[in-house]
Amino acid sequence: MSTSNTDILVHTEAGISTITFNRVGKKNSITSSMYATLADLFEAAATDAAVRVVVLQGDVAVFSAGNDIADFLQNPPETLDAPVFRLMRAVAAFPKPLLAAVCGPAVGIGTTLLFHCDLVYAGDNAAFSMPFVNLGLCPEAASSLLVPQMLGYHRAAEALLLGEPFFAEAALEVGLVNRILPPTECNAVAQAQARKLAAKPLAALIETKRLLKLGQAPAVLERIEQEGARFIRMLAEPAAREAFSAFVEKRRPDFQQL
Repeated sequence: MSTSNTDILVHTEAGISTITFNRVGKKNSITSSMYATLADLFEAAATDAAVRVVVLQGDVAVFSAGNDIADFLQNPPETLDAPVFRLMRAVAAFPKPLLAAVCGPAVGIGTTLLFHCDLVYAGDNAAFSMPFVNLGLCPEAASSLLVPQMLGYHRAAEALLLGEPFFAEAALEVGLVNRILPPTECNAVAQAQARKLAAKPLAALIETKRLLKLGQAPAVLERIEQEGARFIRMLAEPAAREAFSAFVEKRRPDFQQL
């Protein structure tokens, strides 16, 4: 399994496919072409006999700043078949163990993807945020369903309505991450756990994961569609236009008249 997109690196060895955000100069922000590459990788890994486990990682200083805003404005998702929604569905339905190693900022989809992972290891510098409201948008990747399930309603409301970051200790407390580590050790620990999983019978792993997610799997995919349809509509509305204009113009947005 390989990719020609140098912003996304993939290395498969001994049953472990490691997917790395490799755009550190842009804080690993994700473009439409990167979403397409990621969706292709997850769709292929789901049926590739050489892949038993997938590990998603970034850099020791940053996991992902979420959407690349400039690219997002040029290539907004216009239908539910857009690459970003393909990726969400592929990750939500991924049948094999999926691990993440998260250091530094994880913004927007950099956080919401983690709710679909089976094991998450965080650097002590990790900062998670879902600032969709601040951009005049709604949650995505079924986060309006999964975040309150994991955090409880009030903490979910704080995370999604205020859009402010929460840090590694808080993420550990609510169960979003399995362990907090020094950033320089995070990827190695995720790899060690992946090796343990890769040595186990794949059919048993797949069936156990299927049963773990059985009660919520249809609801997750339905919520991705519901959120996605509203997200697309809200992109064209005045609040989002003001938020993105303010971002480009490096000023504070003004939503008072909206």
